Amino acid sequence: MADINQLLDELIAIDFFKAGELCVIGCSTSEVIGQKIGTHSSDEVAAELLAAFESVAAETGVTFCFQGCEHINRALTMERETAVRYQLEPVSVIPVRQAGGSMSAAAYRSMIDPVVVEHVQADCGIDIGQTLIGMHIKHVQIPIRVQTKKIGDAVVTIAAHRPKLIGGPRAQYTRT
Repeated sequence: MADINQLLDELIAIDFFKAGELCVIGCSTSEVIGQKIGTHSSDEVAAELLAAFESVAAETGVTFCFQGCEHINRALTMERETAVRYQLEPVSVIPVRQAGGSMSAAAYRSMIDPVVVEHVQADCGIDIGQTLIGMHIKHVQIPIRVQTKKIGDAVVTIAAHRPKLIGGPRAQYTRT
């Protein structure tokens, strides 16, 4: 799937992925293949996308977690060591194609010691197919504009975060 590789190359070129940071992936494989979200989940599409994400993680040092669908309350699949590092409490669910979605289920199956957690505050995220990842990204979220607007037929939204601006009109936000 050339679209995902093109998108990831764009993001690598702008230094979007940073070693040690957490990036949440939301993905509707149904949307990727041109169907309504939650109706035609594809294990094949998930496997192809997961391979691309695993390659980027190895290259950049970013850590990915994978948001499940609404049937598991958009809980996130990650390696246990990531949950420990971020002091996140695992919940009792195993994502499957019908409850969690193909992407989250594929990630769970591929991990060494997978767990699912209810919430994270990730540094950035990639939303493929309008899966609503914003609740899992630190405040204040900012959009990242890229050339690649779709993966297959799914709309792609990229988000990062910036520190909150506090202090009002007299505050300074850069060193002078």
